[in-house]
Amino acid sequence: MASWGKITYSRRLFLWLVGYSILLVVCVLFFQYKREKDFKAEELNAQLQVLNERIIHRLENENFDINTVNVDDFKDLRVSIVDSSGQIIYDNSLDALPNTNHLRREEISEAIRSGAGYTLRRHSESTGETYFYSARKGANGIIVRTAVPYSVSLNGLLQADKGFLWFLAGLTIIMCTLGYFATRRVGLHIRRLKLFAESAEKGNKIYDDEPFPHDELGDISNHIVRLYASLQQVISERDREHSAALHEQQEKERIKKQLTNNINHELKTPVASIQVCIETLLNHPDMNEEKRTEFLTRCLANNQRLQQLLSDVSLITRMEDGAKSIVREQIDLTEIIRNVVEERTEAAERHGFTIQNDVVKPMEMKGSRSLWESVFFNLIDNAISYSGGNKITIAQIPGSNQKIILTLCDNGCGVAEEHLPRLFERFYRVDKGRSRAAGGTGLGLSIVKNAVQLHGGSITVSNNPHGGLCFKIILNRDL
Repeated sequence: MASWGKITYSRRLFLWLVGYSILLVVCVLFFQYKREKDFKAEELNAQLQVLNERIIHRLENENFDINTVNVDDFKDLRVSIVDSSGQIIYDNSLDALPNTNHLRREEISEAIRSGAGYTLRRHSESTGETYFYSARKGANGIIVRTAVPYSVSLNGLLQADKGFLWFLAGLTIIMCTLGYFATRRVGLHIRRLKLFAESAEKGNKIYDDEPFPHDELGDISNHIVRLYASLQQVISERDREHSAALHEQQEKERIKKQLTNNINHELKTPVASIQVCIETLLNHPDMNEEKRTEFLTRCLANNQRLQQLLSDVSLITRMEDGAKSIVREQIDLTEIIRNVVEERTEAAERHGFTIQNDVVKPMEMKGSRSLWESVFFNLIDNAISYSGGNKITIAQIPGSNQKIILTLCDNGCGVAEEHLPRLFERFYRVDKGRSRAAGGTGLGLSIVKNAVQLHGGSITVSNNPHGGLCFKIILNRDL
């Protein structure tokens, strides 16, 4: 059998309510039973007192015969007359009068004191039966006592109304039924709150998708769950933002470390080359003029490469400091593209390239002139140095009034698909030997991507179906 502590709260509440209802009904029943029994006893006593009064009245008539008293209303009625000394001088149910003094009998002593009295139930030593006694004192001190023996009929007369008992029993059942539904509803609230508390303690996700019953307690419970769910969501969002910020910070640290390592690696080659050239020149002062010029030219080329690398690193660092450090002004992107094309046309022709600029419609926007010049310089130089083709085409794709879509494509050999996702990474080279031989720093496309993103745009790269790479830039005019 389950212990009391293992019973659910709603059942315990129901059992308490049932116990309270039963106790209340029992108390009402006891009170009503006693009240009704006293009432019926008083009513019976009143009837017997009327008879006692008649007997006392007639005793004053010397010709009165007590045997002529009409007792049809009370079968087996016992009539006794007690004198002022407490001795029975007449009893219609005894053959011999007892010598017992009756002054201490409850109904007798009450009659002497107040004129009338009764005893609900007492066993008679004279007859051996149990009677209901009613006594009355006359003017001459004589006491008349009538008694009705307890029989089935008298017990029935003095019993409480059974209809009232059935009414109380029905009322008890109704109270218990209503109490069951009431405690069951409260139990539902408590069970839900218990599950909520257990889930909250375990740190589980709380969902506000199972409403409580619609009442005051349900509304309070709903508010508690909704408040906790909102708080949990806020904490989750805070933790997610904190995790994202931490990840971003770690990523920045990783990129900075990688950039430092890459810069260190990239600097070694030109520095080592310059050092070798200078040492050779110092160790051979009698070197002929042609060789000396060759070594000095090599030093100059590596020095220019160092300058370009430092310039690119400085530009990337400046962009990483954020958009606030970039000076923005009203610019025409079409004009910038035209100027860059004009400036790079001579270099392109030296490598066998032609540049076709189909961008003629003005494209007004706010941005950094120097960054956009760097974007198109790097894209054109990247195509000249690595594409292996002979033509570069710059075009504007028709779009909405809010968007600018530009493409820069070459007709070269393109790159393998596995290299495309990494082309914008710093110092990433498809062919490392060829890239260094071309004098590139490995930062050009990374600069392009960062510059486009700083202007709220995006850039993608893909292979042309007919050969070569195609860079696609998408910008918002209102940024």
